[in-house]
Amino acid sequence: MALSLQPSERMLPTDEAVSLLELVREICDSELAPKVATYESEGRFFRDELRVLGRAGLLSLPYPEEAGGGGQPYEVYLQALEEIAGTWLSMGVSVSVHSLACFPVAEFGTDEQRARWLPDMLGGELLGAYCLSEPQSGSDAAALQTRAVHDGDVYVVTGTKAWITHGGVADFYNLMVRTSDDGARGISCLLADASTTGLSSAPPERKMGAKASRTAQVLLDGARVPDDRLIGAEGQGFRIALAALDSGRLGIAACAVGLAQAALDAATAYAKERRQFGRPIAEFQGLSFLLADMATSVSAARALYLEAARRKDRGLPFGVEAAKAKLFATDAAMKVTTDAVQVFGGYGYVEDFPVERYMREAKVLQIVEGTNQVQRMVIGRALTS
Repeated sequence: MALSLQPSERMLPTDEAVSLLELVREICDSELAPKVATYESEGRFFRDELRVLGRAGLLSLPYPEEAGGGGQPYEVYLQALEEIAGTWLSMGVSVSVHSLACFPVAEFGTDEQRARWLPDMLGGELLGAYCLSEPQSGSDAAALQTRAVHDGDVYVVTGTKAWITHGGVADFYNLMVRTSDDGARGISCLLADASTTGLSSAPPERKMGAKASRTAQVLLDGARVPDDRLIGAEGQGFRIALAALDSGRLGIAACAVGLAQAALDAATAYAKERRQFGRPIAEFQGLSFLLADMATSVSAARALYLEAARRKDRGLPFGVEAAKAKLFATDAAMKVTTDAVQVFGGYGYVEDFPVERYMREAKVLQIVEGTNQVQRMVIGRALTS
C-alpha cells in the first residue's frame, strides 16, 4: 500500500528532491512491494533488489557527487529512506546500514583511501556492514574485546562481532577492534574486504521480524587485514563509531516513521471498509480517535527526525536531536503498529494482512543503533551536564 503522504506534499527543498522521491516511490511500487510478503515469509535476502536501488543511486544519496554519491542533503535522503522502509522495512534498514558502513571512509579516511574505495562503495554494486557490537558488549560498546595486533604490514584480528546486518553477505566490513587496553581510547577502525583470510560468518539469526534482512555474527579467526586499511588513527575508532551512530540513528528514525505510516495507512483503509452495526467502523468515535492519535504520532516523529537532519545539514550539533528522534520515532512505531493490529481485530493477528508483520518489525527498531534506554541516557546527560 502506498504511503499517504505524496512527494509533492512533503516540504522538500528543491524540485529535484520532489522528482527523486517520485522515482523512489515508483521503484518501491514496481520492484519492491510485489516481493515483500514472499521474501519475508521465506527469510530470503534481497541482494538483487539492493542492486536495483544501487544502480538508481539510492544507496549513496547523502554522499558527495564527486565521490559517486547523490549529493543530497540529509533531510532529503531520510525522506527517501522513509519511503523505502514504508514499503519494506528490511530494505530500509539495509539502505541505512549501507550508508552507515560508508561513513568511516567518507568522513575519516585519507584522500587516498577515499579515492581508492569510496566510489565502489557508493556505486551500488558493493554492500557494506558495520561491526561494533559483540556478544558481551552491546550498549557498553567501549567494552568490546575483538583484538587487532599489528604484525608487519597487517593487523591480525581475532574475536566475534554480533548482530551484524549483512553479516555473511556484505562485500566490505567496518571492524571496530581493540588495538590497546586503554578503554575507549584503545579502539581502532579497520576496513576489511569480505574475502579477507580468517573472516567468516555464523549462520543467520532466526529473528522475530525483518526476516529477509540478514543478521549474523562475523567471526574473525586470525583475520589478516592490511594496515593501509586502518581508517583514521589508532585509537580513533570509538570516536568514529559514535559519530557514525549519530547519523545511523536518524536512519532508523526515518525507517520507523515509514513503518508507522504504512501501519496507519493500512488501519485507516480497513476502518473505512470494515462494517459493524450497519456502518464503517471508522465512524465510531473510539476508532476515529485511535486513528487520530496514530496519525499525530507519525507526524510528530517525522518532524523530529527532519529537525535533526536540518541541523546536520547546516553543520550544527545534532547528536542529542538524533537521540530524541530515534527514541520517539521507534517508540511511536511500536505503539502505532500495535494499535493497527487492534483496528484490524482478529484479522490483524493473522498473516493474511500485513499489520502483524509491522508489529513484529517495529520491536527491533527500539533496540538497534543504541537501545531506547541508551537514547534516554544521551538526552538526560545533555540536560544535566
